Amino acid sequence: MKVKIYPSKCSGEVTLPPSKSMAHRAIICASLANGKSKIENIAYSDDIIATIQGMRKLGAIITEDNNTLYIEGVKNFSNLKENIIECNESGSTLRFFIPIFSLTNQKIEFRGRNRLLQRPQKIYEEIFKSQNLLYLQNNEKIEISGKLKATNYTIRGDISSQFISGLLFTLPLLEGDSTIKIIPPFESKSYIDLTIEMLNRFGIEIEFLDELTIFIKGNQHYTPTDYYVEGDFSQLGFFAVLGAINNDLTCKGLNTKSKQGDKEIIDILKKCHIDVETLENGYRFFNGIPQSYNINLENCPDLGPILTVLSAYGNGSFKIYNAHRLRYKESDRIEAMEVELKKLGVDINSDQDSIYITGKRNYTSCNEVFGHKDHRVVMSLAIFATMLDKPLIIDGAEAISKSYPNFFEDLKKLNIKLEIF
Repeated sequence: MKVKIYPSKCSGEVTLPPSKSMAHRAIICASLANGKSKIENIAYSDDIIATIQGMRKLGAIITEDNNTLYIEGVKNFSNLKENIIECNESGSTLRFFIPIFSLTNQKIEFRGRNRLLQRPQKIYEEIFKSQNLLYLQNNEKIEISGKLKATNYTIRGDISSQFISGLLFTLPLLEGDSTIKIIPPFESKSYIDLTIEMLNRFGIEIEFLDELTIFIKGNQHYTPTDYYVEGDFSQLGFFAVLGAINNDLTCKGLNTKSKQGDKEIIDILKKCHIDVETLENGYRFFNGIPQSYNINLENCPDLGPILTVLSAYGNGSFKIYNAHRLRYKESDRIEAMEVELKKLGVDINSDQDSIYITGKRNYTSCNEVFGHKDHRVVMSLAIFATMLDKPLIIDGAEAISKSYPNFFEDLKKLNIKLEIF
């Protein structure tokens, strides 16, 4: 699929879709609770569909009613419906599922698409092999067999918080107590906070003994509960930057007290001298010229691609650092944004961990760019294109279905002119 974005001024307001991060966690917790839960405000992106289907294979009964899920969780782990689990491109689904499905004590095969099985998974391989459990991985699948044990785990904190979250879902259900010791630097801690917040809602207690040690009591049980999924700050990033570089914009449907790490977009914009007004359930972003700033992605890596757009239209030199994890996402996001923005005349360079951009106000369309099979790259390029002198075609625009299928429809509602073909 291709999309043609025309230079146009945005106006009006947008309601953000529900948080993908929170939805994954709520669906998993409800599926692990012996009883019935209701999860409201679900958006059926490809990633969320993968998690729903996987939990059904574990034995959860999940009924869809528009944007609401009614979930009857598993009573035990002996009702596995199928041992081949399709994770599509969802890193969260795969990394959350591997420890959980070990509880079946059966041979499980996880499959994925595009770069999913090339993304780092070595932490789990080391854990499984240290416990004499089966773990095999190639470019087509990951196979596991055997139940994880309650013990003391040591995990690097600079690869992905998803490994820690995967264990946090699982370890409370084991017979003994466990600890997770995190080797610093502890990056994306905000995502661990989201996991613990959701676990608490479903009756699971998790305790930080110190900044780098988590204690998990065993023999716990998930309690069914109802939950409404709050708006997504990861997706807010695109509209926040659109408001900053294009025209004033109001964004609704957000919990302004959220613990989502990508809420950092608010502080980043303010530090770039963009005016932001906090509303009762969202924000208003005011058009301005972003000023030179060094942006730390330690706790908000998903903002990386759209922050290259913010920087490109800024005044002065920008450095985006602690960005190394962008190289192991759906694409190498540093390389993808650098390649495509250079086609458009952006002064952008990078090393392994950082991106360097010197901004300016006006760019010339190169007619067509490529989305690198990455939803966040596609959406970032779309925001960039609204400010060009002529239309820009983005090839591979179908990638948005991974997290935000209605993205282009929402852009249209904001009076951004575009064509899909």
